[in-house]
Amino acid sequence: MQIPARYADRGVFVCFEGGEGSGKSTQARLLAERLQADGYAVRLTHEPGDTPVGQELRRIVLSPETGKLSPRTEALLYIADKAEHVDEVVQPALDRGEVVITDRYVDSTLAYQGGGRDLAADDLEEVARWATHGLRPHLTVLLDVDPREGLARFESRDRIEAEGLEFHDRARRAFLGLAAADPEHYLVLDARLAVAELAAAIADRLASSLDLAQQR
Repeated sequence: MQIPARYADRGVFVCFEGGEGSGKSTQARLLAERLQADGYAVRLTHEPGDTPVGQELRRIVLSPETGKLSPRTEALLYIADKAEHVDEVVQPALDRGEVVITDRYVDSTLAYQGGGRDLAADDLEEVARWATHGLRPHLTVLLDVDPREGLARFESRDRIEAEGLEFHDRARRAFLGLAAADPEHYLVLDARLAVAELAAAIADRLASSLDLAQQR
């Protein structure tokens, strides 16, 4: 059963995706600060772990102490975090008319567990979309980085960051494939660009989504 795509009719939903060390958190924070300065109500959030349940799930999936997990178990834990995140954080903020900015969402599971772990993409997406009620971001910003460069920015690594380059290469290809399939809702940027240049490009692309939200 294919879960239809659903875009919130209130608020604006923005997602940042990309490989390790791509600068997602920095750009998400800068966008939130820019929009707040412009008078928007903003909810800056992240996955996994921005709910009490999610914090425990984050500990399990990212702690090196967890060790090896079945790829299906790992995927379901991430998806459980997304279900809780949408129900408790994302959808309520959108219903209030806020701009929701999340650092990672469904694409990360499709890229890391689908591409990286080589799970069946269609099966994985069906479960992930069911868990999130088919809710899609109005805009997904993909900060593309070669894993060889991104991973070099870390001195210590969590369970996922510690995977080999082949895993991260597969995840990168999956991210790019998702963006290529839906260019209307994606902005792909080279993560090596200057921080200020990236921030300006993101704000410029988002302006149309903000304009549409005000017209609803």
